[in-house]
Formats: sequence, structure tokens, C-alpha cells
Amino acid sequence: MLEIRPTCENCNKLLPYDSDEAMICTFECTFCTNCVEEVLQKVCPNCGGDFTRRPIRPKKLLEKYPVSTKVVHKPVDIETHLKRIENI
Repeated sequence: MLEIRPTCENCNKLLPYDSDEAMICTFECTFCTNCVEEVLQKVCPNCGGDFTRRPIRPKKLLEKYPVSTKVVHKPVDIETHLKRIENI
């Protein structure tokens, strides 16, 4: 079951459960579309994988399957990230 994390790990933008701007990697690292496309160059800074749009959990399931409240805010060192993806 996906955690559905509430914010972008890089810029800390709010990404509620029904956000169409939330992107995740295979390990569920969560970033907003702007950070994925403009900052991270579509490469996860944590695992080196790519991203996909995070699915929206239907509102009727939120009570039974609540979304995460855990905020993971680890701004990316862009210079290091870009050097790393040059070598992928």
C-alpha cells in the first residue's frame, strides 16, 4: 500500500492525496512535477530511478486507508545530483 506522502522531498510543496502534481519513484520517494522535470532532470536523487505519476487514492478509502503524515524534507544538492546523473 502506498504511503501517499504529503509533501515534495525537495521543495516541501504540499502534495495532498488527490494532487495531480505528485510524482514517485520505485521506492516511493515523492517529489512535485516541477522538481522532477526542472531540477532533478527526471532522475531520483535517492535511487537513480525514474518517476511516475502518483496514483490518487479514492476519497472513500481514506478513512480505512489513511495517507501518511510523515514529511520527508531533504533538499537535493543539485550540483552533486547533476554530476551523478552524468555518470548514469
